[in-house]
Amino acid sequence: MTLQLLLESGWFTVCDQSVLTPGRGAAALLPDGRQAALFLDRARRPYAIGNRDPFTGAHVLSRGLIGTHEGRTFVASPLLKQRFDLETGACLDDEEVSVPVFPCRVVPV
Repeated sequence: MTLQLLLESGWFTVCDQSVLTPGRGAAALLPDGRQAALFLDRARRPYAIGNRDPFTGAHVLSRGLIGTHEGRTFVASPLLKQRFDLETGACLDDEEVSVPVFPCRVVPV
């Protein structure tokens, strides 16, 4: 099974799903130079958001901790601990801030 992200140019294969560990993130370099933070939750649902923390400018969201709050799965930045909803990219701690979200899917090889 491979993880694919929907980019402007179409579906892009990022990696084999087996390299991702549920509950932990991984970073991926996209063809246009952007970075994505990839996650599998404990139910093995895939998520992909921009890896850049908008509060610090550092590309570190893939190293954040995954959690849930009021039914929303989020990643907390490892630097200043702001939480980003993995489905919408919205910051749960500052409604004016968000990160990009990449639609993703897992497909058979």
